[in-house]
Amino acid sequence: MKVINQFVSCATLVVSGDGRYFSKEAIQIIIKMSAANGVRRVWVGQNGLLSTPAVSAVIRERVGADGSKATGAFILTASHNPGGPHEDFGIKYNMENGGPAPEGITNKIYENTTKIKEYLISEDLPDVDIAAIGVTNFTGPEGQFDVEVFDSASDYVKLMKSIFDFESIKKLLSSPKFTFCYDALNGVAGAYAKRIFVEELGAQESSLLNCVPKEDFGGGHPDPNLTYAKELVERMGLGKSAQGEPPEFGAAADGDADRNMILGKRFFVTPSDSVAIIAANAVESIPYFSGGLKGVARKITIRTNIYMPTSAALDVVAQHLKLKFFEVPTGWKFFGNLMDAGLCSVCGEESSDHIREKDGIWAVLAWMSILAHKNKDKLGGDKLVSVEDIVRQHWTTYGRHYYTRYDYENVDAGAAKELMAYLVKLQSSLPEVNKIIKGVRSDVSNVVHADEFEYKDPVDGSVSSHQGIRYLFEDGSRLVFRLSGTGSEGATIRLYIEQYEKDSSKTGRLSQEALAPLVEVALKLSKMQEFTGRSAPTVIT
Repeated sequence: MKVINQFVSCATLVVSGDGRYFSKEAIQIIIKMSAANGVRRVWVGQNGLLSTPAVSAVIRERVGADGSKATGAFILTASHNPGGPHEDFGIKYNMENGGPAPEGITNKIYENTTKIKEYLISEDLPDVDIAAIGVTNFTGPEGQFDVEVFDSASDYVKLMKSIFDFESIKKLLSSPKFTFCYDALNGVAGAYAKRIFVEELGAQESSLLNCVPKEDFGGGHPDPNLTYAKELVERMGLGKSAQGEPPEFGAAADGDADRNMILGKRFFVTPSDSVAIIAANAVESIPYFSGGLKGVARKITIRTNIYMPTSAALDVVAQHLKLKFFEVPTGWKFFGNLMDAGLCSVCGEESSDHIREKDGIWAVLAWMSILAHKNKDKLGGDKLVSVEDIVRQHWTTYGRHYYTRYDYENVDAGAAKELMAYLVKLQSSLPEVNKIIKGVRSDVSNVVHADEFEYKDPVDGSVSSHQGIRYLFEDGSRLVFRLSGTGSEGATIRLYIEQYEKDSSKTGRLSQEALAPLVEVALKLSKMQEFTGRSAPTVIT
């Protein structure tokens, strides 16, 4: 019990989340356990609502009436997963820098769960009215204990106003030629949408979709992609039954508002293009970056979310702009370490060093800032520069990264390991690799580098091994193979295929057409069918 107390007994804890089912009950339990374990005060967002990025901002920025600062936070969320009595619930702990707890802490928490014999809770403490802003004082078993309920949006809005030029965005939104639509998918982003987009920036309230947070997210799946954000997709002219003239700009958020989707009129912006375009335009469009970017970073592979990949588009921007660039394994702590060390300003989950989490609303405001800058002299009468115009111009300047992911699920674990071992062994002879490639497709570039990705953190020196088997091509294309889930029910092989196209006359091709040669090479090079017995992947994204 002493170990638990030493960990939990912080001066001030933040407790809130995305409002999913059981959050309100969990907040009362955490408050009572905090009081029993010597916590001095607990801060709660009104109605128990705080987005994940807002929690990070509160930890880093907020100062209590008594001068206190938060030393950690419990975030009640399961991110983009559904909520409700029969759906997901999660608890995440963030540290005093505003970022997620590192593995050393989470491993210690797990170790304690295997040993704990009892827990302390002040069951006699009355429930706190988390709908009413104010401070409630108690005398707990460890002395004075305070619970402060505060406005969920004020600290976050203040931070956003210090980063972006709200006046320039407001001018864009006031133009009759510019129309806008934002879908919170009934997640916690709705607690911020009206405050920021309507009250601060002057958008019409009719621009907001599903912006009332609900315990079950309205029965929907709060994942901002082309499959689940159906209403927004239809309104933006991309659905099968789309009607009327679509808005110029649309965006969606996930349940806890750390992910986003960006859309133009009848045009989808991939997250990889999104972060690359933000980085390429940040200095001239966003006041926070007016002094220049410290560096940029992205993950090695595609994120697990269906439409959330991480291609090498950011790499090319970094090279052109002579920026520090980092390729990191999966895990936010790698981005956080770089940011804490002053090495990274923008990272490949559409966020920046203003906090230590992904930030979906930040990404939307970044796009609005870019659109405002591109259109500052066009609001009077000329045709506006559109989202699609910006993306296509970016492709003309930096080239386009076509990509896809093939998932082979429930593959025999032994066969999967043999395939991966074969790929590692094959890397020892690049001439042999290139001979195989040319025998399959003569129009595919040569491999110039191959390895099993290993990352040594430049800040804390930690080493992350076996992060993916990479084949990097002379023209900037790449193949990455990853193995996961080697348990009793089989393994999943994930194959990431990325074709880089510099020729601006070819950047408008369909993805299937552009990727076809490299897909053929990847399957033959890896002997996928021979090892797995599969003639096709389980899922293609």
